[in-house]
Amino acid sequence: MRLVDSALGSLDPSILVPRYDRSRLRPGIVHIGVGNFHRAHQSWYLHRLFQAGLDLDWAIVGAGVRPYDASMQLKLRAQDYLTTLVVREPGESSAEVVGSMIDYLPVEPGNGALIRQMTAPEIRIVSLTVTEGGYYADPATGAFNARHPDIHHDVDNPDSPNTAFGAMVAALRQRRARGVGPFTGQSCDNLQGNGRMLRQAVVSLAALTDPELAVWIDTHCTFPNSMVDCIVPATGPKELALASELGIDDAAPVTHEKFRQWVIEDRFCAGRPAWEKVGAAFTDAVHDYELMKIRILNGGHQLVANAGEVCGIKTIADCMADPAIRAYVGKVTHEEIVPHVRPVEQFKPDEYAQLIARRFSNPLIVDTTRRVAFDGSSRHPGFLIPSIRDGLRTDGSVRGLALAEAIWARYCQGTREDGSTIEPNDPNWEQLMQSARAARADPARWLRLRQFYGELGDEPRFASAFAHWLELINHRGVRPALREFLGD
Repeated sequence: MRLVDSALGSLDPSILVPRYDRSRLRPGIVHIGVGNFHRAHQSWYLHRLFQAGLDLDWAIVGAGVRPYDASMQLKLRAQDYLTTLVVREPGESSAEVVGSMIDYLPVEPGNGALIRQMTAPEIRIVSLTVTEGGYYADPATGAFNARHPDIHHDVDNPDSPNTAFGAMVAALRQRRARGVGPFTGQSCDNLQGNGRMLRQAVVSLAALTDPELAVWIDTHCTFPNSMVDCIVPATGPKELALASELGIDDAAPVTHEKFRQWVIEDRFCAGRPAWEKVGAAFTDAVHDYELMKIRILNGGHQLVANAGEVCGIKTIADCMADPAIRAYVGKVTHEEIVPHVRPVEQFKPDEYAQLIARRFSNPLIVDTTRRVAFDGSSRHPGFLIPSIRDGLRTDGSVRGLALAEAIWARYCQGTREDGSTIEPNDPNWEQLMQSARAARADPARWLRLRQFYGELGDEPRFASAFAHWLELINHRGVRPALREFLGD
């Protein structure tokens, strides 16, 4: 049955559907980047509020600035912006239709529709999931990259920008001029200090064209930091088939694990939904939560995915079923990452690491190594390299993390150990592949990627360990390197 409002009453009774009258919903949030994670996370929390009859003036208007977003807009518009969520856990499976999105703006050059919608007084939050590498920050320093061609375009064309941040600046310029007031910018990406990074992008871009506007944004808008967590694979034929088995014709269903977590700073200049009533946590200690999650879960994902891709293993769960990869991930995590992570109210770092290992091992979450390995040039500097710096600073071990970087370099050579080609999987793929292939003869060539490693290439303890592992991997393979590391 085609997924539309009029069909909700005819779905299998085991499938949870909106109990609220969707025609009564009113927009309060524009969300840029309507991918699977958003629809399984922020959208779900709002849906649960609506199920309780609360905050019906906070519905989502979807938006995007990339070709992918245009395709998603067409799919969701055809099904009244509804999404089927399917929980995948061993021994448990359930489905729910989420209805918290009520519109999806057309994706167009210059982003006129997006700017107009963000200018509307009823929009009080603009949230984003634009990936870790989407904030125009230098990977090594974290500073705003004003030299990027996208930023040059937005500076030259402030009323018809290409980027989400340029559109936010244009809308805030109009809101200020009309006396509408500020909105909250809310990043939902896996970035340490994601609110701070969003503030940096918006304020820095505004300062390039209108310094007074930049001061106004910095003074009046809020950008709360948050930690978001739920493993959500990409949608492919298997996910489409699952929806079909439920009797639902959904062009964009989402599968996800049962676990969800959302920890947020309570800094919203124009109000917010009562997310705490449906499980979100508000705290001033977001940094500790996000550090634990980014270092252990997101960092662990890179350990698993790079090794799995080079070895030709297609899913994260299959990697965790491989004794050598599982042991390698566990040893690096417990010996080189956990010591630099503080406990939080809910978890001690070791307990959290054990939880992550169980979550990675869920065979029903078909999360591919290719998806997780995507954009390593953002994820390694954000998720793994900070642990290397901490290890060097505290005289701790960095051998396993050096091995992780060597495996990433081997991955970026562009072939697996079975000879198959690794298709481009990073915005900087050509540069990475060139450096990785040059590092076959001279491992130091990889560490000269200063935009990722900064001065780490000059640190003897890390550089010598990296060179050892890369030479071993290049001559004998990933598994002999793992065996040597595990035998230390």
